[in-house]
Amino acid sequence: MGGAGERREPDRLAGPLPPGDRQRRRHCRLRLGNDAQTGDARSRGSPDRLRVTTRPRGSRRRSRPGDGPRSLRTPSPTIWLYGRHTVRAALQNPERRIHRVLVAQEAGRSLAESLARLLRRRAPAPVPEARARQDIDRLVGADATHQGVAIEVDRLPEPNLERLCRAAGPGTVAVCLDRVTDPQNVGAILRSAAAFGAAFLAMPERHAPGETASLAKAASGALEIVPVVRARRFAHALGILRASGFACLGLEPASPDSLAAAVARMNADKPIALVLGAEGSGLRPGTRANCDSLVSIPIRGDQGSLNVSAASAVALYELRRRGRSPSSTGEA
Repeated sequence: MGGAGERREPDRLAGPLPPGDRQRRRHCRLRLGNDAQTGDARSRGSPDRLRVTTRPRGSRRRSRPGDGPRSLRTPSPTIWLYGRHTVRAALQNPERRIHRVLVAQEAGRSLAESLARLLRRRAPAPVPEARARQDIDRLVGADATHQGVAIEVDRLPEPNLERLCRAAGPGTVAVCLDRVTDPQNVGAILRSAAAFGAAFLAMPERHAPGETASLAKAASGALEIVPVVRARRFAHALGILRASGFACLGLEPASPDSLAAAVARMNADKPIALVLGAEGSGLRPGTRANCDSLVSIPIRGDQGSLNVSAASAVALYELRRRGRSPSSTGEA
């Protein structure tokens, strides 16, 4: 500290800012203010005092009303489904609530009549509306293959995993997807699950596609047949399956144990949960730890691995071939 007779040096910026401080300037607001104690600071040549206000690292600005990106996170209570297979399956599903049915005028009378027959089985049922194809294009998107028909529906009610497990009979097969995010893949897996008689499909609430028109179109009606459970904690969902008597078999290309060999060692009545991971990253470590066994599908070594939807189809067929999936209502 200086003595009473010493002059106090004015505050100055000592050279350029260090690299770390230069980076932090993106998160800083600089404000210049006069010396609060002496009104004649400028007359003495003292520079303005520099005050730096920073936002704590890791903090985020609070969302404001009308912020676009955050408002998009809340799904609409209704969605538009399109495509003839998808629409027919939705009209035959008693769990679906139908609000509107649009039929392209160019689609012909046969489509309108077939939809009207399905609608007569529902009470109450909307009256089909004849529209120009361009109107439906604008509604669902010009790139969507709607085949001249679109319906506005409520989202399906969320099924309960514990209840599905209690209803599972001997040899039941379920499908679990660990962060498979492509709606086309999930739709194709749902289609295979319906074809080979899987009882239900479980996937995380996050890092998974929602109930969208593109997923429903890729599933080609299977979304109305196979219940889809969205688990807040995927590892916990696998724990519920294991506690309910399911054997969780994780598909892992590098595993020396094949799916066929693992199933052959099991009791024929043992329910199986087939667990598949995302393409590239595969199963997460926590998911592997919650599987009873890691199994593979033998393929040629120079082919690497199968697409996740192709792997699910092969695995579900193998389980069906061995007498699994008794919930199936017909041959694929």
